Amino acid sequence: MQILAGFLAALVISAQALALDLGSLSNADAVSGLKDALTQGASAAVSKLGVENGFLGNDKVKIPLPDAIKKVESGMRLLGMQKQADELVTAMNRAAEQAVPEAKALLVASIKSMSVQDAKGILTGSNTAATEYFRKTTSGQLTAKFLPIVKKATAKVGLAEKYNNIAGKGVQLGLVDAKQAKIEDYVTQKTLDGLFLMVAEQEQAIRKDPVGTATGMAKKVFSLLGK
Repeated sequence: MQILAGFLAALVISAQALALDLGSLSNADAVSGLKDALTQGASAAVSKLGVENGFLGNDKVKIPLPDAIKKVESGMRLLGMQKQADELVTAMNRAAEQAVPEAKALLVASIKSMSVQDAKGILTGSNTAATEYFRKTTSGQLTAKFLPIVKKATAKVGLAEKYNNIAGKGVQLGLVDAKQAKIEDYVTQKTLDGLFLMVAEQEQAIRKDPVGTATGMAKKVFSLLGK
């Protein structure tokens, strides 16, 4: 049976040049290597974000005030509400940091359930093909896991409730995006975006430099594919 890794080799470089190396890998080896790489990447992303200042201290993923509240932010500050606005930003990002660790088990479960066809698509896909696989297979479950954690954390900030009341009316008037109608929904979506951004960075790093970033079978597979 044609080995899975051969699909990628045929697309990116001469199959003859890699025949001996890739021939040493079985279909199971290639899938195992991919799963190993994805597990490493997902774990690294979660560990970077699921700590204090994982979101708040990282400009790439830091969650800003929603657009709806940004429009009146300057006015809020002029009215002496700067402290409340800052508290809300901190609360949103702390909520994300608390929620992200819940992602690891779901991401690993998604990897374990991956089919050979899924693996083939990732190996032959773009530099973020694995990240898109995660987004497709885990977004719903992650949202369900994150939302109650985020809601509990943001509910402690008085401005969050005020925002929900104002934004809810804004949605009815067509002035606010429905996705930003509730602060917990907004933060949950931003948490997902931040998580997948970091997963994508890990995926790209492993594809670019498997020797320096991957271990075990993942290192072997991606090293051969990158020749």
